Amino acid sequence: MSQPIIEKIMVGKPKSYGQKEAKQPMDREWTSAIVKEAVQGKVWAGKTNIHGDGQADLKHHGGPEKAIFVYPISHYDYWQKKLQKNDFTIGAFGENLAVKHITEADLCIGDIFHIGEAIVQVSQPRQPCWKPARRWKVKDLALQIQQQGMTGWYFRVLKEGEIQAGDYLRLRERPFSEWTVARCNDIMHNQKHDLELAARLAACELLAPNWRNTLSKRAQVGDKLDIRNRVIGPNE
Repeated sequence: MSQPIIEKIMVGKPKSYGQKEAKQPMDREWTSAIVKEAVQGKVWAGKTNIHGDGQADLKHHGGPEKAIFVYPISHYDYWQKKLQKNDFTIGAFGENLAVKHITEADLCIGDIFHIGEAIVQVSQPRQPCWKPARRWKVKDLALQIQQQGMTGWYFRVLKEGEIQAGDYLRLRERPFSEWTVARCNDIMHNQKHDLELAARLAACELLAPNWRNTLSKRAQVGDKLDIRNRVIGPNE
């Protein structure tokens, strides 16, 4: 396998789109930082985000557990064919790092990587919300992302520092080889009735707290989580 590498680094600030009085939900006004632009040269990877980046919904995005959103470039061939959108390419999901030679199957919760001057750690898979669907006018896009397991993932930043496109992701530690990002996605979204498996994953101390809490509740009372507000939201 080739060494994982950053192809592009992207940042953006919240902006509003659509029309307030639009009749169709998908055309109504919404605010997001999902549209990002590539950064040239070195950029600071901080504890809560990459310098110049921002989030519109700080309750569900950003913060120490979601400091950097990473997405594999290799997935875009699938999405272009599936959605019949040639412009659905790097940056379509609002990622901060577009990376080559690595996917959800190749890294695990708690993996520590050196990238440039920074040290980062895999914290959780991304759980897609309704905003990519609104951006691309594909109402069930979040559900498709979950079903395919092509979610991308988040890094928490253990050591701040400068990074840039062309930096390699150099694996330094793998404490939980059992829990690949791909497997975590499968457990969360496809194996909802396996309560024992949910409890085992919830016990992974380096998994982000929100995932651990969700899985712990599932292990105790079964899957009672209504995801429609997250994946469809105001798009209907």
